[in-house]
Amino acid sequence: MAHYTTADQIDLTAVAGRYGLTGGSITPLSGGAANSSFRLASEQGEYVLTSLDNHDEETAATLARHTQALHRLGLPTSEVVPTTDGSLIAPIGDRLLVLKKWIAGAVQQPLPLALLAESGDLLARLHALAPDAEGLDDVPLSARRLSSEHLAAIPGFADQEFAQWLTSRLDRVRDAEAGNLRAPCLIHGDLFDDNVIVRDDGGLSVLDWETISLDDPLLDLGMAAVGLAQDEAGLLATDRLHALLGGYEKSRPLTAVDRAILPLEIEHAALIIAFHRYHRHNVRFPNPGKATYHRAMVRFTESVARRV
Repeated sequence: MAHYTTADQIDLTAVAGRYGLTGGSITPLSGGAANSSFRLASEQGEYVLTSLDNHDEETAATLARHTQALHRLGLPTSEVVPTTDGSLIAPIGDRLLVLKKWIAGAVQQPLPLALLAESGDLLARLHALAPDAEGLDDVPLSARRLSSEHLAAIPGFADQEFAQWLTSRLDRVRDAEAGNLRAPCLIHGDLFDDNVIVRDDGGLSVLDWETISLDDPLLDLGMAAVGLAQDEAGLLATDRLHALLGGYEKSRPLTAVDRAILPLEIEHAALIIAFHRYHRHNVRFPNPGKATYHRAMVRFTESVARRV
């Protein structure tokens, strides 16, 4: 099973000492598939304290540096708070902690239709950032795509029907993508509604840069369509997709070729998510309660060709 940090495992006295805080208390926050987060209230203000449960010190520092760089470039995202000695992460006991300023607002699931245009605009702003900006010069290339190790695992899936479906679809995507990829840019890779804060001032902030990489912007748009443009039945919702694209195209218009290839990249994104859901809940951390979680992505994928 995956292991996560609980509030009683946080040495709050040590945290306060590292960050120069007084009068602190923490409350667990829901969500988070890879890490554990807490709302930390102190006399100095409110923060989010995250235990990077699935990171080593190097990857934790990289994540914190990327997050801070994006904030400094003006993207509405978390602001990392350094320790008193200037470090962006705090190794305390056997945990790696990062502190971020609290963003006043809430996650809304699903994200309201009226806010999808702003989500698209935020994605366009990210795609326009210089990928070699300070703090981002080590962003990996194409890390959101399935790796050779991932692909090699598919034939061994117990659900052979799913394995064959996934392999066939991925082969089709790779064949269609050949020669059709756009210049790589910074992508978020996981713009789902649980990674978007609707701030109290009405604006949006984007969270969670675990999957940042350099890749085709249309793959990122495809992933955002999977994360933000589903209807109540879990199928692609054309009105939500059009709203998302409308916001994106205010500053980054799509060409006719882009529009023609976009359905393929929405499908590609759904296949990536389908793989990870199956692999996580049936291979890495078997969980009978989520053993069929991937099937929702099968249904979503099948809806793309009918609705775009």
